[in-house]
Amino acid sequence: MIQEPQINPQLGPIIAKQLQMIIKQPIDGVHVIFNEQDVFDIQADIDGPVDTPFQGGVFRCKLILPPQFPQMAPKGLFNTKIFHPNVSEKGEICVNTLKKDWNPNQWSLKNIFEVIKCLLIVPFPESSLNEEAGKLFMENYDEYFKRAKLLTNIYASKQDANILKGNNQIVIDEADKKNKVNQTQQKKENDQKKWLKRI
Repeated sequence: MIQEPQINPQLGPIIAKQLQMIIKQPIDGVHVIFNEQDVFDIQADIDGPVDTPFQGGVFRCKLILPPQFPQMAPKGLFNTKIFHPNVSEKGEICVNTLKKDWNPNQWSLKNIFEVIKCLLIVPFPESSLNEEAGKLFMENYDEYFKRAKLLTNIYASKQDANILKGNNQIVIDEADKKNKVNQTQQKKENDQKKWLKRI
């Protein structure tokens, strides 16, 4: 069995540091999801920009690093369905930063997410991955807007995103509850020990 090439593990601390920097100094409208178990699982929720058909939606975006990274650019993917000229029906993202303009010596996750967010504001129909969306954008913008807005309402509503976040929050809340129970139990045991010493 041929083993597939893996990403250089030495990149792990670099990726983790960049993700933590974005969390500490957030990009407006971009919410990074930090996976402590796998720093190469790079995902973020991007708020649909104002005055676009994506306004009111939240779009889950994922970066897939190839084994040759950073010599080769990562692939951008929307897990949330979106009607956009530069996003294929499978969610693949076409943007020059991840194509011909990729610079292996000057890259940052923050810049990549900023560029993807900007793509939601200013599409480039000249290099469409979704030909139907690109054609509508160029020839009948009102119809394109309606179609993109419809899919935003169906697949990317903030209510759905809150449910997703809510599931994550439940996990966090459960962990907090367990910690509090353990702390309370420990306090009781310590109090009992102190009381016994007094006796």
